[in-house]
Amino acid sequence: MRTIAYVDGFNLYYRLLKKRPDLRWLDPRQLIEEFMPHDHELVQVNYYTARISERPEKPGAAARQAIYLKALSTIPRLKIHQGNFLTSKTWMALSAPPRARPEPYQWTEPAPKLVRVIKSEEKGSDVNIAAHLVRDAFINAFDTALVLTNDSDLVEPIRIAVREVGKKVGLLAPVESPTRSLTEVASFCLHVRPGHLLRAQFPEKIDIPERRPILRPEKWQVTADI
Repeated sequence: MRTIAYVDGFNLYYRLLKKRPDLRWLDPRQLIEEFMPHDHELVQVNYYTARISERPEKPGAAARQAIYLKALSTIPRLKIHQGNFLTSKTWMALSAPPRARPEPYQWTEPAPKLVRVIKSEEKGSDVNIAAHLVRDAFINAFDTALVLTNDSDLVEPIRIAVREVGKKVGLLAPVESPTRSLTEVASFCLHVRPGHLLRAQFPEKIDIPERRPILRPEKWQVTADI
């Protein structure tokens, strides 16, 4: 049974890895293989992400991501698909009562109803996953697909692959209670837990012939957030 995996990198990060830096040195191919029956062949892993920019509140995060992308590039039959970030300044409403970091912060009275914020949005991953999944289903590139996400924007492409093309598409849920609309259209649903991530870590040092080895970022050895 030919299997292709589609990994929503940012969904995985925010759902399971953001609070667990010690699990971020993740080999997605090993992770997917945790869920595969012996009679299935993993022919391709598609990993969807976008490069982040260096930000004062997260020093070194972009450099650590670059190291991780180099590590991903060493995995056979894994392809990285990069979207992009759009950053804009926009007005947004404050919660009541307003809070700020670092605390304490003294708000003037009365507190403003709107503040101008810098908003970053990742664009491209959900569209790329949807397009690739539907294309691969129609050209018969797989017998079974595994989609690691909890993004409800992928309900329709999964529905098309399952109900119109007749393929099996399994949901790998990075949350305890996945979005109901996703589970309703998927052929089956499996849950990704920290134990799966722990067993699917890269080695501390990835050796590359005639090149400098890739080392696990030092800050990912601890349990503090980046």
